[in-house]
Amino acid sequence: MTHRSFVRVTAGVILALLSACAPVGPDFVKPDVPAVTAWPDQYRAEFEFSPQDIAQWWEVLNDPVLNSLIALAHERNNNLKIAGLRVLEAQAILGIAVGNQYPQSQFAFGDSTALQLSESNANTAGGGDLNYIQHNLGLSVAWEVDFWGRFRRGVEAADAGLLASIANYDDALVLLTAQVADAYTILRTAEEQLRIARENVIIQERSYEITDVIFRSGNGNELDMQRALTLLLSTRSSIPALEISERQAQNALSTLLGMLPGDLSALLGEEGEIPAVPGRILVGVPAEMLRQRPDVRRAELFAMSQNALVGVATADLYPSFSISGSLGLAAAGNTSTTRTGDSGLGELFSMDSLTYAIGPSFVWPFFNYGRIENNIRVEDARLQQALIQYRETVIQAAREVDDAMMGFVGSQRQDVLLERTVQSALRSSELSLIRFREGFADYQRVID
Repeated sequence: MTHRSFVRVTAGVILALLSACAPVGPDFVKPDVPAVTAWPDQYRAEFEFSPQDIAQWWEVLNDPVLNSLIALAHERNNNLKIAGLRVLEAQAILGIAVGNQYPQSQFAFGDSTALQLSESNANTAGGGDLNYIQHNLGLSVAWEVDFWGRFRRGVEAADAGLLASIANYDDALVLLTAQVADAYTILRTAEEQLRIARENVIIQERSYEITDVIFRSGNGNELDMQRALTLLLSTRSSIPALEISERQAQNALSTLLGMLPGDLSALLGEEGEIPAVPGRILVGVPAEMLRQRPDVRRAELFAMSQNALVGVATADLYPSFSISGSLGLAAAGNTSTTRTGDSGLGELFSMDSLTYAIGPSFVWPFFNYGRIENNIRVEDARLQQALIQYRETVIQAAREVDDAMMGFVGSQRQDVLLERTVQSALRSSELSLIRFREGFADYQRVID
């Protein structure tokens, strides 16, 4: 075969390789999962089902301090920063996967080497330059063509991995927001409980003083006095536990804000009220609400990424085709004593110094089919696990949503009854104190 014929054949092979076939391996099909089509009628009184944006859900609590704490947590929280850096990591991995579709080896080279050959070697005795300087300068490229879609499947897997890392960041953001709101609510609740406990101590101290005076005057009995003291001490003993809860809630907030435990009065201001939940909450339609959950999106994207990895493993069954070539300049100069200074560097950039090499090649590991097929089975098994995990995530998400909605409905109804109970208990307490002070009842009735 002549030189020109070889070049034509090589060009034809290159064109054939560039017209690569479709990627091997399965295309991703979103699995069918059971879906909630409508919310139960029992929730219609407390929830609004219009399809609106509910991303900023905490703003319905109308608490400026909570809003500022959540904004600060989004800026400072360390776990959220780690999740964000994992997104950057996934972007870089995707960039590597995209780059693999193009010539994988591209580099320039150059060297200048002084050589002294042995006169005693074969084919050197009797002539030729044994002492010279060799100069080389050029470019080299090697490209494994993506004939079976190995690299395209790699891009597909990396792209799904990037989207999954973004969903993971969203999941961390949702969790962080909920944790800040929960810690803040616990803190405000502890503050309110402390306020009530301290008010009760003041009231019970007065009641104890009254029972003690009555007992010492001989108009009462020691039992009533001891009961009043027991109630007072019991209330006082509850204060340290509430102070511990308050401090722990502050520490939890500090951690979520990326701060060391300490005084948060500068951020919290004066004692505030427990955030008030509105009577009706927007939840949207079932399908939208579940799709808004980052854990559901992450599970689906993980399955999509694993599906592409099956294709990557399948491509190993087939031969890989590569094209390699180099283009450069090469020249040598004699350095013997008769031609001192003739290094050949001046001739390096002449057309006579041009050198090149180009040609296709293939590699086919056909004796490794047992290993390759088992690797495909490994990736496929992981895919089936991911698909099942996606179904389980959807089911668990639907359960958690329904549990939360039922819990809200139940707590709203319980709140109405507890409010009436509080009013009745306050009135009973007032009446029992009046009757005790007028001598119509003993202190046991007040304690009850």
